[in-house]
Amino acid sequence: MNRMNPKVDFFFNKAKQWQEEYEKLRMIMLDCGLTEELKWGCPCYTLNKQNIVLIHGFKEYCALLFFKGALLNDANGILIQQTENVQSGRQIRFTNVLEIVEMEPIVKAYIYEAIEVEKAGLKVALKTTADFTVPEEFQSKLDRIPALKTAFEALTPGRQRGYLFYFSQPKQSRTRDARVEKYIPQILDGKGLDD
Repeated sequence: MNRMNPKVDFFFNKAKQWQEEYEKLRMIMLDCGLTEELKWGCPCYTLNKQNIVLIHGFKEYCALLFFKGALLNDANGILIQQTENVQSGRQIRFTNVLEIVEMEPIVKAYIYEAIEVEKAGLKVALKTTADFTVPEEFQSKLDRIPALKTAFEALTPGRQRGYLFYFSQPKQSRTRDARVEKYIPQILDGKGLDD
């Protein structure tokens, strides 16, 4: 169970950056008794088929992504919320292998805590569609075009949230209005923002 998964080797073999860091993180994950799988093209470590932590890399850093990181204690203040809109996941970022070696006991403590969170069946309370503001520009279209309102309400909650978030981002009303106009046909077709 604590063995390397050959399907995951390709990720480590193709890495042009963070090779040493990835290998060290992999050893830590396997040492914690997690099952190694390949998900989203990245090494993902699971417990009873539930995602616990993922190894991934960026230009400036490599990281461990804790799927339910928002529920972890973070006694060391090292968990990072990637953007303000990420609700559940949290990262621990690294810029060199020495950093990982020095932090290994702390990293393992976080992994074991994440395992306990999963075993306890804890869930992150995610925002519902009702928690998102409907921009005035979109609300006026929903009020004037019954077919749009019907089509929007028929979308999955995730697609609804995606649109509401996207429509709300611009500071200027005309930009918000342009976004709404652009996506009306897609909403009427029952498609999400990225479909």
